[in-house]
Amino acid sequence: MYDKLKTYCKNILPFTDEELKLIDAYFEVKDLKKKEFLLQEGKICNFIAFIEKGTIRHFHIKNGVEKTCDISFDNSWITDFQSFTHNTTCMMNLQAMENSTLFIIRKENLYKLYKECNKYETFGRLMVERVAVRATEIAMSLSSDKPEERFNNLLKNQPDFFQRIPQKYIANFLGISPESLSRIQKRIHTKLKTLT
Repeated sequence: MYDKLKTYCKNILPFTDEELKLIDAYFEVKDLKKKEFLLQEGKICNFIAFIEKGTIRHFHIKNGVEKTCDISFDNSWITDFQSFTHNTTCMMNLQAMENSTLFIIRKENLYKLYKECNKYETFGRLMVERVAVRATEIAMSLSSDKPEERFNNLLKNQPDFFQRIPQKYIANFLGISPESLSRIQKRIHTKLKTLT
């Protein structure tokens, strides 16, 4: 059931088979249909989820307009850290962009798992660091890169975006209009043609 998650964990830290069996006791499976919400603004986030397969869009609403902050794919960890840590209502929405399967651990189970095997506490810290690095990279890119640079970085680092995500959400994530995205794609396509 949790083979993909167990393999992922084993690639990060040297867990024994016995330690990996704890995943069966503390995690649960959550299937989401396309457009279904894992978390909605105003709720308290009491879980951390691992995407076994699928795509989850992170967005908030400002002045009635959706703002896409990130899009997570298979083998990613997701949560609303502020809500999870401080037990406050969240401003973030987590929505499936395609049929998705997630492995979820509730807050109380996470702490029980940490007590039972402190290797998972180390693992949790490493995952938080990865999420923080990603959030910092996105913030830096949005504040300093031109849209075309952001597009090229996305193309180079996460080609999945362009196969699995509708154009309007890619544009929203890049902070530009769908028309601007089309113009950038056309420019890059023209450049590539002249190089070949």
